[in-house]
Amino acid sequence: MPAALPITVRPNRKSLQMLDSLAKAMARPRSQLINEAIDQFVAANSWQIERIAAGIADAKTGRTVSADAVFERIAKKHRR
Repeated sequence: MPAALPITVRPNRKSLQMLDSLAKAMARPRSQLINEAIDQFVAANSWQIERIAAGIADAKTGRTVSADAVFERIAKKHRR
């Protein structure tokens, strides 16, 4: 794991209390939970940005699907 770099975060009181309660219940340091939350946030948002960029690129080349076709695909999955 790369060396951690210091940052400053100023959470609201309720969030900090909840974080501390979780850390205590899990017997883990607060910083570990914060790092895991940051990792999850970055992963989720990076994935979304990549998918949006891919969708825009597809649309620019004319690779699109009508809304009706999308809804039909969804309906088929739920009919099973």
